[in-house]
Order: sequence, then structure tokens, then C-alpha cells
Amino acid sequence: MANIKSAKKRILVNETKAARNKAIKSKVKTAVKKVDNAVAAKDAEAAKTALHAAIVEISKAGSKGVYHKKTVSRKISRLSKAVNSIA
Repeated sequence: MANIKSAKKRILVNETKAARNKAIKSKVKTAVKKVDNAVAAKDAEAAKTALHAAIVEISKAGSKGVYHKKTVSRKISRLSKAVNSIA
């Protein structure tokens, strides 16, 4: 355990940020799974609504710095391609 006050603070701040990042990544994964399940079921309407929700979550994660902007772009592109393949 750290002895210096600033080091103790860094530990607490890092734990807080890690918890926040984990929650955001979990939301993104859930949204992506919903799109994948709709695509697997060949349900175009459900896939489009799930895609819109997923794009919002992924974009939020990118703007908060959880994901790199190119990672965000890649994830959205792959999901859109999957949805367009069944439409």
C-alpha cells in the first residue's frame, strides 16, 4: 500500500475510473449482442432498432475515452454491415 497521500489518491481515482470504464464496456457488449442475436434470427426490424441503440452506446463510449475513435468506427461499421446483409 502506498504511503504518500497523492499515491493513495491515485489508487482511489484509478479504481473509480476502472469501474466506470467496465460499466460502459459492459453496456456496449450487451448492445452488440442484441444486434448479433437479431441478425442471427434474421429479424430486420429488430436488428435496425438494436443497431441504432448500439451506435448510441458505442459513440458515447468513444466520446468518454473508453474506446479509441477508430475502434468505435470499426465496431459501428461491422454491425452496420451485418444488419445490411439481412435487409
